[in-house]
Amino acid sequence: MLTKQKIKEKAFELLFDDIGFCYITPFEDHKLYLTKIPDNYAWTSVLGLHLDDGCNPLSVMPKARSIIVLLDNYFRHGFPESMEPYFGRCYMDDDRVTRDGLAVRIKQFTSFLRHNGLQAKVTFSIPQKAAAARAGVGNFGKNCLLYANTAVCKSSWVSPVTILVDEEFEADSATVGIGCPQWCRNACVAACPARALKGNGVIDSRRCISYLTYFGEGLTPMELREPMGLYVYGCDRCQEVCPRNKPWMAQQLQINARVEARKEYFDLVKLLHMDETYFVHFIQPHMFYMPVTDLWRWKMNVARAMGNSLDCRFIPELITAFENNTDWRILGMIAWALGKLGGVMAKKALEKWRYSTANVVRYEIETALECLSKY
Repeated sequence: MLTKQKIKEKAFELLFDDIGFCYITPFEDHKLYLTKIPDNYAWTSVLGLHLDDGCNPLSVMPKARSIIVLLDNYFRHGFPESMEPYFGRCYMDDDRVTRDGLAVRIKQFTSFLRHNGLQAKVTFSIPQKAAAARAGVGNFGKNCLLYANTAVCKSSWVSPVTILVDEEFEADSATVGIGCPQWCRNACVAACPARALKGNGVIDSRRCISYLTYFGEGLTPMELREPMGLYVYGCDRCQEVCPRNKPWMAQQLQINARVEARKEYFDLVKLLHMDETYFVHFIQPHMFYMPVTDLWRWKMNVARAMGNSLDCRFIPELITAFENNTDWRILGMIAWALGKLGGVMAKKALEKWRYSTANVVRYEIETALECLSKY
């Protein structure tokens, strides 16, 4: 008979950082939370994620009797300095497409369960963070992220993996609730540049920088461009300022060799000028939320990051990109970026394009020129 202890031993053997068990009862509190802010997560249905349905685990696996939650540290190794300012850490070694990293260990774990007579289903449909708290392996932060209870120096650099099984195991003690100290003075809320965090574990997901980088509608609104800073895909701002994360971040971590091997693909200049072939082969397998039809969004994000970098070496690259692209969202952001960077070359290019463009792009050019005239 497969016991909890044997399952835990297998999880740690496969280098998962923690494991917990909980019952299969519906996540009514989570469902109530979703009903209070329906507009906040309407976009998830476009991705095929029906969050309401996932609140009842039996709708995912009718024969399920328990939930096993694994915690995995995605910041086990450090990341290249050339990538950290621009990409959220949880995305830099995401293998949900390549399935050659974490997915291998998950498969080994579920194979172990099945070999020992259990039916097991890995699911991303149920509320994973809520399941982790119910299973006693994590608690919540004021930034709405999951923090480990014991693993990874009790930090938020963890991803929960939820597995439904058809055998009932004794549940571990739940740790549902916000575990942040009061003395932190809501550091994450204060530090969120886009003001997405509202305090007390509430977030406007549509203002979250991560969301804006890969799901935001159209040309990024003017008031969010500077707050989004250098981030091209994802954001770690609220985690980096969090005092609960400092012990883990203080360690000297060996660089992630998998990410190091492909860092050159994510050079900003290469991303700005990439074509569909480059994107499909080198970028999308690792950061997959945006399809090839959203190539414009990548380039728009890169142009914004270049503008916010205040690094004038990007000016010639932005000028070349303007002349080689036709999408108005890319062109509009390039104009804005050149206005931020300033200088004779940027001004000359903007003046050259001023009367050969129309509508939004022309407005962005004129706004950029007006900005330049102030200095």
